[in-house]
Amino acid sequence: MSWGIVAGLLAGALWGLVFVAPRMTPGLSSLDLAAGRFMAYGLASTLVLLALPGRRRRPTLAQMGWAVVLSVLGFTGYYWFLVLAIRDAGTEVPTLIIGTIPLWVMVLGKPAGLRWPALLPGLVLTAAGLALMMDATSQAPSMDATGAVPDFMRGVAWAVLAMACWTAFALLNSAWLHRHPEVSATDWANWLGVATGTGALLMWLALGTPASALLLHPGFAQSATVCVVTGLGSAWLATILWNVASQRLSASLCGQLIVSETVFALVYSFVLDGHWPGLAQLAAAVLFTFGILFSIRAHR
Repeated sequence: MSWGIVAGLLAGALWGLVFVAPRMTPGLSSLDLAAGRFMAYGLASTLVLLALPGRRRRPTLAQMGWAVVLSVLGFTGYYWFLVLAIRDAGTEVPTLIIGTIPLWVMVLGKPAGLRWPALLPGLVLTAAGLALMMDATSQAPSMDATGAVPDFMRGVAWAVLAMACWTAFALLNSAWLHRHPEVSATDWANWLGVATGTGALLMWLALGTPASALLLHPGFAQSATVCVVTGLGSAWLATILWNVASQRLSASLCGQLIVSETVFALVYSFVLDGHWPGLAQLAAAVLFTFGILFSIRAHR
């Protein structure tokens, strides 16, 4: 259990890098950045599988089918729905909706033997931390001249769909790994990577910036480096670590550990900005930390 907790927290630390990656790739669209990161993940997974063909399990057709489904739910599909949500409803409300994912995973992934009173303290602390963190960004978008917001509700629907996708990914991925203990966390991460990289390539070919234009981008080398680093760290390695956590822990405890992503993202942002966090942000981080500790205690 201890190694599972460490793996989940390290996955959160790597996922937190994604939140500051756009600041290191000025001028690069969100879709191009995500496609580049996921294609780097897919390439790394493919190279690992090709480098050690005799020492790696080969997926069955059914297992590869699950890898495709979960890659859409947790990677390409989830991100694309989030892009559509931000396009229609702005950044603030979709961020608020996505921020509830840890709560949904905790509630829906509760083990049958764990009583609600034991889980409630961690759940309440996490909810309070999320509410405090998002209070400043929970304002609804302004209306247009006609007094209507034609795309706002559609954007909310996209955000809810994105939230549902990643929640389903967390629950189904955990259940799949528990049903298949013979598949290692690394093998499953590589199979997911091949499926994710293929989906990202198709997404970029259909909707991304043409390669000729990307090569002329003044910050192309830096953007490509960020894509590779986040693809290897925030996707490939983070997925392996998350699979380790999912194999060793219940889905509800994994859901609690997801909030570490927010804490690490804040730390990275403050380091880049060179200033200390505000009082509300510090208080939220403290609530998150105590929420994780109370949840770990409940699951023991």
